[in-house]
This record gives sequence, C-alpha cells and structure tokens, in this order.
Amino acid sequence: MLMTASPTNGTDAGLTGVTTATIRTLNDTFRRNPSGESLMMTVGVSALAMNELASLLRAVRDFDNFDAGNDPYNEHDFGAVELDGTAYFWKIDYYDLDRRYGSPDPSNPDVTSRVLTIMRPDEY
Repeated sequence: MLMTASPTNGTDAGLTGVTTATIRTLNDTFRRNPSGESLMMTVGVSALAMNELASLLRAVRDFDNFDAGNDPYNEHDFGAVELDGTAYFWKIDYYDLDRRYGSPDPSNPDVTSRVLTIMRPDEY
C-alpha cells in the first residue's frame, strides 16, 4: 500500500479560490468514480466481505458532510464515514503522473494522478 503524507494540499499560500474550486471539483468527480489502480485500501478494509466493501465504497462516493473540521482547505480531499458501527477514513492525495512525487499542480489533471486511500482509523 502506498503510505505517504499528502505531497501537496491546499496549504500552499499561492492557491486562489479558482484553483481551490477546480481541485474540489476534480476531487469530487474522482471520489465518485476512482479507477481501480487509483484506489488503495488498508488490510482491514480489504478484508471486508464484498457486500460490506460495496457499502463502504458507496458511503465514500456519497459523502457530502464537508466542514471546517474535516475540510479546512475546501478541497474535499478527506472524510470519515461509519459502516455498521466501524469508522473509516478516506483521503485523496495528489501525485505526479509516475506517482513518485507530489503533483506540481493538483488543479491540472494533465500532470496529476489522484489516489484515494480508504482505511480504518486504527490503521492510520
């Protein structure tokens, strides 16, 4: 599993409202339909039964409870959901196209590879 701190996020002082809005839109679109190679799961998540995993993926896809506590940069790149009494986190990270380094510009899909990671809090 790819485990790294977010290589780029909205903490860059130079981001404009337009750039943040673009990142947010790209993140929402990606989260609702990630490609197979761009979806990472921890051991605890991958051990779920198929019906539980499908429910968890739907919960991540449908998540819309963004607020200052879980989305301080308004990029829609993190959330927490609960499934059958178990909490899960999801996080979108931005990489270059080779997924070796952080993206030079997360608002530009031509130079950015997004990765969605889903994990239990105890696996963080």
